[in-house]
Amino acid sequence: MQVVMGFQQENKCNDILSRWKMKFQMSDAKSQHFLELLDDDNKPIEPSYAKGGPWLKYFGHSNSLCARASRAIVNDVPIGEYWLRFFPQEEFKCPCGHYLIETRRHILHECRRYNKYWNPGRDTIAHFTLFIEFNSNAFSFGESITQSISV
Repeated sequence: MQVVMGFQQENKCNDILSRWKMKFQMSDAKSQHFLELLDDDNKPIEPSYAKGGPWLKYFGHSNSLCARASRAIVNDVPIGEYWLRFFPQEEFKCPCGHYLIETRRHILHECRRYNKYWNPGRDTIAHFTLFIEFNSNAFSFGESITQSISV
């Protein structure tokens, strides 16, 4: 009896996950805000409930790393484009002085304030994790909170 119930629960979970993936793929917010990353086999990472999902094995060992990575992946990051969206009266230029609006893409691919551990040709989670690890203030609240308080 337990095997049947377990199988039914697994099917129900898979059905819910399938529906969520379909809705997510159709969402406008996904294309604008969600950072699509590839796994080690260069396949798009798909959401899963198994073993903490596909992302946690890369940065789940550190709370701060996980928080910064999560913020960057969903683009809920205290950077210029966030300030422009939610607090348009705040400064939204990149502090590097070379970009009008500080965006996630600019930080990952072009900004001179960060090391070049991001490989724009291969948007893998492994490269993303290296970028986050070697750029400890990227996607962090440190600078932005100071900026907001001083205004």
